[in-house]
Order: sequence, then structure tokens, then C-alpha cells
Amino acid sequence: MYTKTDLKEDLKALGINPRGTLLVHSSYKSIGEVDGGPDTVLDSLSEYMEGGLLVLPTHTWSYINEKNPEFHVEDSPSCVGHLTERFRKREGVVRSWHPTHSVAALGKDAVDFTQGDEKFDTPCARGSAWGKLLDREAQIMLLGVDLRRNTFIHGIEEWVDIPGRLTDTRESLVTVLGDGTKISVPSRRHTATPWSEHFWKVDDYLVKLGAMRIGKFGDAEVRVCDTVKLTEVITEMLSVDPELFSDNEPLTSEFKQAFDERWAQREGFEPLQV
Repeated sequence: MYTKTDLKEDLKALGINPRGTLLVHSSYKSIGEVDGGPDTVLDSLSEYMEGGLLVLPTHTWSYINEKNPEFHVEDSPSCVGHLTERFRKREGVVRSWHPTHSVAALGKDAVDFTQGDEKFDTPCARGSAWGKLLDREAQIMLLGVDLRRNTFIHGIEEWVDIPGRLTDTRESLVTVLGDGTKISVPSRRHTATPWSEHFWKVDDYLVKLGAMRIGKFGDAEVRVCDTVKLTEVITEMLSVDPELFSDNEPLTSEFKQAFDERWAQREGFEPLQV
């Protein structure tokens, strides 16, 4: 059975910066038996990141839509895991106002970090919390989940304008604040094709290039991504092949050769031959 002390030691071993910004995508069940259950997990993360900013996604895209358009900041439950729903209700946690891709944050600059997402009509706009992760050189912790759950990669695709990722039309969604104030947020959505299910194919490259490392948190396998390096690598990959994530097949030898040659041109890098 894992204790809070055990889990905080795991965070240290993973190289998590306690004064930085950490986004956590999570599967609670993957951690194993924890003394005190999910609250102990959240306590370990919150206490470890006390000098920084802890962020968890609190998405509602699975049920907020044209037919059910009202996103209630204080009451609409997260659709992306048990820990995220529990976290958003904690004292001091601030939730952003995006109707489908909100995040919840605790700690340094939480208010500034979460402000303004409702001004954008896309899920992961460069000026939103997802783009601020890059500005803050944040780390992303994939706790018991893999790259297929890394929303930040959706952001990179959006920022480099990969075609076919977002709907052309906007849904008339509404963000409802705690005092009843309603804010109109016309919103484009990710298209129905499950592009994120194809993100796994760059796993090896991200490790080789130092954009991601793999470790443990309790029983869970954990991937820790560096947002700056991740953005550099994925952007370069998409410049080689904008349709990289359009299928669920492994990387081709032609793509690897083209990418290796492109990456080798960057100062200080050599072809990887992954």
C-alpha cells in the first residue's frame, strides 16, 4: 500500500519541478492501493507542487454540445477521470471557463492561468491555458495513461493549423458562472475522427529526443513530457508530414528518414535512426 510520502518520493524521482507548472492526465486505478485513496493522491500532488502550479483537465466535451449547451463552471462534472472531478471541488482550486476543455488549477498564478479561455472559439487555442503551458515551460504527467490522452498534442496540431482537426461551424455554447451570469461562447469542436488515438506512434522518438521520460508513480507507468521539447519535435514532425496522425499505422521508414534528416540540420543534433 502506497503512502503520501511514497508518492511524493515518486514525483521527485520522476524529476517533477516542484516550483514549476505540472499538468496531470490520470488513471487513478493504475496507481494501485493507496492509503487514504484518491485524496491521498491529490494531497501528494498538491503538497509537492505547493511552490508551483498544479493543473488537471476538467473537460466536459462528452456532454456539452448544441443540444446541451450550458457549461456551469461550479457544477458541471469533469468527464476525464475520478481524480479530475475530485480535484476541481477542492478548496482554492480555480476552474477555467471554456465550455468543453476547461482546466482546474491550484497554486501560483492559478487565477491568471485560468483566465480568458472563454474568449476563444477552439478547444486548445494558443492564448488559452493549453498555450500557457508552453509559455510556462510546463511538464505534463501522463499518470497511468499514454500519449493518446495528451490533449496538449491537439493544441500543437491546432497551432500549426493541421487541416481537418476542427469543425468549420460553431456551436452556440454558453458558460454559466456561479452567480448566474451567462457568457456566449461560440465554439468549434474537434472533429469526430479519433486523431488522438494515433498519438502513440511517436512515443519512441519523444523519449530518444529527450521530450519525454518514463517512470513510475505507485504501480502506474508514467510519461513526463517537456512541453517545450514536445512542441519542437511534434511541430517538426508535422512539417514533414501534416497527415502524421491521420492513421493508426506505425511510422514508415520513409517518414523516419525524412524526419531524421530534417532534425539533423538542427544545430547540435544527429540522425537518430529510431
